[in-house]
Amino acid sequence: MGGAVVDDEPSDVKAPDGGWGWAVLAGGFVITGFSYAFPKAVSVFFKELIREFGVGYSDCAWISSILLAMLYGTGPLCSVLVNKFGCRPVMMVGGLFASLGMILASLATSIIHIYLCTGVITGLGLALNFQPSLIMLNRYFSEKRPLANGLSAAGSPVALCCLSPLGQVLQYHYGWRGGFLILGGLLLNCCACGALMRPLVGPKKPQDQELQAVDQAEKKPKPPKKLLDFSVFKDRGFLIYAIAASIMVLGLFVPPVFVVSYAKEMGNEDTKSALLLTILGFVDIFARPTCGLIAGMKWVRPRCVYLFSFAILFNGITDVVSSQATDYPGLVVFCIFFGLSYGMVGALQFEVLMAIVGTKKFSSALGLVLLMEAIAVLVGPPGAGRLLDTTHNYMHVFLLAGCEVILASIVICLGNFLCIKKKLDEPEAHLENGAPAEMEKLNSLPEGGKTESEQPDGDISTVTVFVYGDTPQ
Repeated sequence: MGGAVVDDEPSDVKAPDGGWGWAVLAGGFVITGFSYAFPKAVSVFFKELIREFGVGYSDCAWISSILLAMLYGTGPLCSVLVNKFGCRPVMMVGGLFASLGMILASLATSIIHIYLCTGVITGLGLALNFQPSLIMLNRYFSEKRPLANGLSAAGSPVALCCLSPLGQVLQYHYGWRGGFLILGGLLLNCCACGALMRPLVGPKKPQDQELQAVDQAEKKPKPPKKLLDFSVFKDRGFLIYAIAASIMVLGLFVPPVFVVSYAKEMGNEDTKSALLLTILGFVDIFARPTCGLIAGMKWVRPRCVYLFSFAILFNGITDVVSSQATDYPGLVVFCIFFGLSYGMVGALQFEVLMAIVGTKKFSSALGLVLLMEAIAVLVGPPGAGRLLDTTHNYMHVFLLAGCEVILASIVICLGNFLCIKKKLDEPEAHLENGAPAEMEKLNSLPEGGKTESEQPDGDISTVTVFVYGDTPQ
């Protein structure tokens, strides 16, 4: 399998920061858009599904919930498959699954059938595309990676602005069955995006050196490859990130789910209320690449984790303040600031994880983090809905979401600050791209602490200024 070259990348392969990487970025942009926007876009068909199968809105809402649960909860499975077969074949098979699920769902005779086809099969297919696309982006970009992450993350709001109106048009002209069938064909583009994920290969060696390397490889028994590296849990930086991300997800997705209903509760018409999500998405489109550009600056990049903490705090404070909104203009202002903060979080969340664990362990770390977030995704919005049913007051829902997100920002900020044992002298220890300037200075660190630059994967472009004493490498 060609993708295996990527996952067994030789240490002398350097991220090109361009070239074919821009094609990889374009594929990641499309995949991110499908992965995050599709669960929301499917909700356009809910009214027809309710009429067709005689079920309630909550029954249809399980379709989106199962899609999201598969996207997050299958993280470890995706990590195992990527480490075994490589990114490209996994993504192309995932594209077939995503398309097949929607095509089979167009023939559904019950809501359970749609759960299994759209929720499970399509959800699994999108998951098999989303995680490898992030891994390949990490392979191809080093110095420009924060910008690349921001541009790739912008696919989510762009796709949401396109897929929701498209779904309405398809439903009007072809009904929900025809709409599902056409969307299934549209998801075949995931296979094309997977084909773009060309593996990186090392520089060609002279034939005699190549034969010598083959002989040495035959003599030395190759250690078995870890399909899922649980050693990331021994990394304090990863643990802090995983806990904070799980707390954050409890409240992060709640406001977009309830803001339209909040506006309707105030007496606004449906079209005017739905415009709020359009405003939020429009701001989000520009916030993500802008934040990625800022995160890549020489002074900001080593402190990216604190910028991420600020973005989470900004988002939580926005929720808390918006709970006091009493009219439509107040909700418009909320959507502007929420879109800005939400875009910042989306642009930084995977960049920070990449910087913490490095290239070699990123696949396993991402899968395990997504699994932990899956639990929070299933608990967060339903918990907020139960609170709304009990209090009949949207203020409490937004307050709860804001407090959860603020708590996450405190956890990641204080956790990283308290884990610092020593700060590197940035002007002397880093080049412009964030790589180590002198290995002697890194070797002079205490035996207990290591930076990411000392990891065996050779990814020295994402050095953080933190030294975790118990981080095994």
